[in-house]
Amino acid sequence: MSPKNVVFKKICKDKSVGVYMGKRDFVDRVDSVDPVDGVIIIDPEALQGRKVFVTLSCTFRYGRDDMDVMGIAFRRELYLSTRQVYPPLQDREKGIHTRVQAKLLRKLGDNAYPFFFEFPDNLPCSVALQPAAHDDGKQCAVEFEIKAFSAESQDAKIRKRSMVKLMLRKVQYAPEGEGVTPSVETTRDFVMSDKPLHVKASLDKEIYYHGETIKVHVSVKNDSNKNVKNIILSVDQVSTVVLYSNDAYVKSVAIEEQGDSVAPGGTLEKVYKLLPLLANNRERRGIALDGKLKHEDTNLASSSIIKEGVLKEVMGIMVSYKVMVKLIIGGMMGSSEVGLEVPFKLMHPKPDAVKQRRRWSSRSLSALT
Repeated sequence: MSPKNVVFKKICKDKSVGVYMGKRDFVDRVDSVDPVDGVIIIDPEALQGRKVFVTLSCTFRYGRDDMDVMGIAFRRELYLSTRQVYPPLQDREKGIHTRVQAKLLRKLGDNAYPFFFEFPDNLPCSVALQPAAHDDGKQCAVEFEIKAFSAESQDAKIRKRSMVKLMLRKVQYAPEGEGVTPSVETTRDFVMSDKPLHVKASLDKEIYYHGETIKVHVSVKNDSNKNVKNIILSVDQVSTVVLYSNDAYVKSVAIEEQGDSVAPGGTLEKVYKLLPLLANNRERRGIALDGKLKHEDTNLASSSIIKEGVLKEVMGIMVSYKVMVKLIIGGMMGSSEVGLEVPFKLMHPKPDAVKQRRRWSSRSLSALT
C-alpha cells in the first residue's frame, strides 16, 4: 500500500476474522452512491470449520437499546444485506472491484477475501443528535455499519468474540447548479397606525457550505408610528424525527444581535453575517451532526435532500435550516414581534481531485480503530 493511503482495520477478539477498508466515508451524489468495498482476513485455525459472513446495515436508533416502552422498539434496521465471504462462493479474482482491494489482497495474502456492497437509492445519510455530556448509551441517530463474523451458518447465534464491527458514514455533497436565491418579505399593519411596516430579507444563494459565512440582506421601511427597538437574526437548525413520531428539535446554531433600531418613518438597509459552526455548539444537547466516527471530528448535519420517489419516513431524521429575522416592536401595551423565515441549504462542497488527494495524504495511521 502507498504510504499516502490510510487503511482502517479491526480484528475480532478470537482473531478469526478481521476487516480492512480503504475509507469509511461514502458519498451520495444524488444520482449515484459510492460502493462499499473492503477485504476480510481470516485465520483458518481459529475458525475451526465455521463460515465467515459480512453484513452492511443501516439502522435508525431512537434512544438506548435497553429502552422498550409498550412494545415499541427504539431500534429499527432500515437496510441489511449479508454476503458469505468464506468459503468463497466465487473465484477470488472475480470479487475484486477496486484497486484498493487488489492492493490489500496482495499485501495480506491467501487468507484475505474481498467484499463489495452497493447502497440502495432510498437510504438516508448519516445523522446523529448530539447527546448531553451526562447522557449514557447510544444516541438518536441514523448509522451505517460493516459487521464481519464467523458462525456455523448465517442465522446461527454469533459469539461476540468472533464478531467485529466498523462504523461507516454516508455523506452527501451539494448538487450541481444554482438554485433560486432565497428572499422573503412581509408587510405588517398596526392598530392606531395609518401606514405599515415593510421588511425584506434575502440571501446571496440557496446553498452554503460548512464553515462559510452567510450574508443576510435586511431592508426595513418603517412607515408606521411604531418604533423598531431591536433586530435579532439567527440560523435555526430544524431536526425532525420522521420515522416514529415527527418530533421536531429547533436549535439556534448562530445568533447575531447588534441592537439596531428603526424609528417611525425611518429606514434601514444592512447586511448581517452569520456563521453556523459546531465549534460554537459542542455542549448543546439535540444538535444534529453529520454522524461521528471514532477518533474523527464531524460538523453540523447537512441539509436532507429527498430523492424522487423516496418516502420521507425512510429518512429517519430530516434536517433543514432557515435564517430567522426577528424585529422587536415597541408599543404602549408592551413589545410585539415581526418575524421572517428564509430557508437555505447547508452542505459539503464537491471536492476536486487535488483536494481529495490532500485530504487522504494528511490522515494519520493513528486513526485506525
